[in-house]
Amino acid sequence: MIDKGETTKAVLSCAFVFFMSSWFLSVSAHSGPPFPIVSDRVVGAYNVSIWTDPDATDDQTAAGKFWVTVQPTAKGTPLPESTQVHVSVTPLDRAGPQRTAIAERVSGDVRRQFAALLMDHEGPYGVHVSIDGPLGTANVDDRVDATYDLRPRPILTLLFVAPFVLVGFVWGKLLIKRKMAARGGR
Repeated sequence: MIDKGETTKAVLSCAFVFFMSSWFLSVSAHSGPPFPIVSDRVVGAYNVSIWTDPDATDDQTAAGKFWVTVQPTAKGTPLPESTQVHVSVTPLDRAGPQRTAIAERVSGDVRRQFAALLMDHEGPYGVHVSIDGPLGTANVDDRVDATYDLRPRPILTLLFVAPFVLVGFVWGKLLIKRKMAARGGR
């Protein structure tokens, strides 16, 4: 026999966990991993690729991330150490300031640069990358749609998984009880 008291407790526990996990008013979110907006575009003496993770924020943190890869177009020519990359974003759907950052080298490699900029609302942004160095100047323009980061915090992920673990536990316990009852033991 199935103990009705245990089943009731299990159902109430599941309902409580589900209720508490849906209680949060604001959850951070994101639409996915970084993606390319420009791939191997030859501009002047440079071959440029731009990857982005355009997260919008309301808390004034620079969550719009841009990775710029710069290679000289001439084979065997090293990229000079003094090459500088600037990344700018401008909202396209409303009036707003242009925000610019000087990209920093990733792991000290002048060919890979990173910049983070504030994107204060969801919507389309114009992206401008300017490269200046001994090989000349180059400008790359494109656009990107900023979105709020949708990934739940790790603690919330645990909370979302908890009901499934609890149901699995209760189901397993009931299967064991049925098997014991079928054998004649308790």
